[in-house]
Amino acid sequence: MKNGNGNTKLILLHPYIQKQGSSNRLWLLAFISVFTIAFLLTLIYTRESFSAKTTVATATVTGPVSSGSNFGNVQLSTTVINTLLHYASRSNDSFSMNYAEMKPISDVLRKCSSPCNFLVFGLTAETLLWKALNHNGRTVFIDENRYYAAYFEELHPEIDAYDVQYTTKIRETRELVAAAKKQIRNECRPVQNLLFSECKLGINDLPNHVYEVDWDVILIDGPRGDGPEFPGRMSPIFTAGVLARSKKGGNPKTHIFVHDYYRDVEMICGDEFLCRENLVEHYETLAHFVVEKMEENSFQYCRNKTSSSSSS
Repeated sequence: MKNGNGNTKLILLHPYIQKQGSSNRLWLLAFISVFTIAFLLTLIYTRESFSAKTTVATATVTGPVSSGSNFGNVQLSTTVINTLLHYASRSNDSFSMNYAEMKPISDVLRKCSSPCNFLVFGLTAETLLWKALNHNGRTVFIDENRYYAAYFEELHPEIDAYDVQYTTKIRETRELVAAAKKQIRNECRPVQNLLFSECKLGINDLPNHVYEVDWDVILIDGPRGDGPEFPGRMSPIFTAGVLARSKKGGNPKTHIFVHDYYRDVEMICGDEFLCRENLVEHYETLAHFVVEKMEENSFQYCRNKTSSSSSS
């Protein structure tokens, strides 16, 4: 063919232009894909987070309202309780309880109706353990040292602790017990509101609400009692006996544990105000009493004892 080659034009498409357009489209597609995935992940996470928070909030709101709900009566499992007891009993504190002493208290707390009211005399190595074991109830601690009680509350805000100024001394034990027996129909009667009592063995300077609670379990592990000038546990034992007998409602029986029961003060006051007939078990240095509430006109602590005042 002879068509005049001089008029023929050759058009070349530079390969860089094609690659550049394709690359831009790929980058755009990648950006859209990443944005879409990120949006979907954010949406899914937000929905799951909102659902979880709603579940927790519902449990928190509905739990305490009904005592029969699954959330309101959640109890620690046996494994958790045994683990807590195991590690607490391994404490290096020479004044701490051993496993055989802690286990009976733990068993009673576990069987206690919810919410359980637990009163403890003494801030000890087991304080956090008692709070944990009664996690679904009310636990109040009474200690002789005002500064230590305040420090402990600051260190552990979940702890409810109060201080009391004891005026007793161990060397006065027998005189104080004798005086209480003489006043058994008046200031030292077994059924009364100790907030208004002038009995020398009664503790009457605690916050008002402490006297209004029907305590289910009382542990006496304080104050100090190793020397004649120490306050001893006469007042806590007497007070525990009165609180148990003066209950207005709740369970008519109160479990009272007395630690260091091998010492004279604990045994003398325990036998006099908690009564040997109410001693259900004795674990090494721990005594377990079960004291029942009494009528208001009752003037005898123990059924098997006749006080000198009542016979006169």
